[in-house]
Amino acid sequence: MNDKVTFSIAKPTKKTPYHIDFNWWNNHDREYRVILRGLLSEEDIQTLDNIGEDVQIDVVDSRTAEVAQVDGLLHVLMTKTAKQEGFLSENTALTEAIFRLLLINANQPLTAEEIGERLGRDPRQILRMLSGPRVYRGIRPLVE
Repeated sequence: MNDKVTFSIAKPTKKTPYHIDFNWWNNHDREYRVILRGLLSEEDIQTLDNIGEDVQIDVVDSRTAEVAQVDGLLHVLMTKTAKQEGFLSENTALTEAIFRLLLINANQPLTAEEIGERLGRDPRQILRMLSGPRVYRGIRPLVE
């Protein structure tokens, strides 16, 4: 694997916010849309087919009140699929659980402490995993 790794001078802490960086997926030739579509229920696939996967939908950021456009797939996934019972369980592997939690949270950034609290996991373990050289499912520190 030829993943180019860039390091920051600032070391992440338990208070560093993380999010899913979909640009990272694109830049690393990740076919994230296939993975995301695989999370959809049959009903949500029908909804997506009705609105169109590539349709841009306006959404309002609850933190900043800015309007951004999200494609149909991400919109259905975050507003419908991620809200369904069983989307995230206590048996979900940690990396997948963090990924799904961020989807449930509409990809609003969460710190390792917040992630640990919501998942009932050790924030230090989460921080070690997320701050290492490997990027899991595009989960990266938020750079503002």
